[in-house]
Amino acid sequence: MTETAIIPAPGLILLSEPFMADPHFKRTVVLLCEHSDDDGTVGFVLNRPLGMKVCDTLVDMDMVDSELFYGGPVAQDTMHYLHTYGSAVEDSLHIMDNIYWGGNFEQITEQLKLGILDPKQIKFFLGYSGWSPGQLGDELKENSWLTASGKGQYVFGIPEASLWSKILQDKGGRYAEVIHYPEDPSLN
Repeated sequence: MTETAIIPAPGLILLSEPFMADPHFKRTVVLLCEHSDDDGTVGFVLNRPLGMKVCDTLVDMDMVDSELFYGGPVAQDTMHYLHTYGSAVEDSLHIMDNIYWGGNFEQITEQLKLGILDPKQIKFFLGYSGWSPGQLGDELKENSWLTASGKGQYVFGIPEASLWSKILQDKGGRYAEVIHYPEDPSLN
C-alpha cells in the first residue's frame, strides 16, 4: 500500500506494515513525540506491554500498579512517560489532543504518592523508538510504515491488544482489510 508523502511530526502514528518481520516493531503502533531534520525522530510503542508493573521496577512508584510498556529498542535503561496532565506537570511537552510527554519526574512521583494524579492517566515506557536524521523519511518512502493521525484515545482509551487493528479500521477502506492479513505472508 502506497501512502502519499508523509512528513514525520509529533502526534503522527506509525503502524507497522502487516508483514514487517522486525521483532521490535511487528504489528506495532508507534506515537511520534519529537522530530527534527537535524536530530532525528523519537517515539514510543503504544501496544507492547512488557508483562511487568511499574511498581515492580521503581522503588518510588510502589503506588503505581500499572503495566510497564516497551517504548522501543533504544536506551532500554531509560524511563519515559506519556500523560494527560498537561501544564499541571512542569516541563511536559504537548504532543496532540490531551497527550503530553515527560515533565518533572519528581513532581509526578510526589503527586502520585499524594493521590493527586491518577496513575491510569500516565503510561510508562522502558526505552524508546528512535530514528537518525532522514532515516524515518526513507522508511516511509519504502512503505515500511502506514500512518494515521494521532488521537488521545489511542494512548489511553483502547486495549493494547486491539490497537493496531482499531487504528487500521478507523482509517477505513483498503486499510480496514489489512487487519485480516496473516503475519506470515506464506500462510496466505
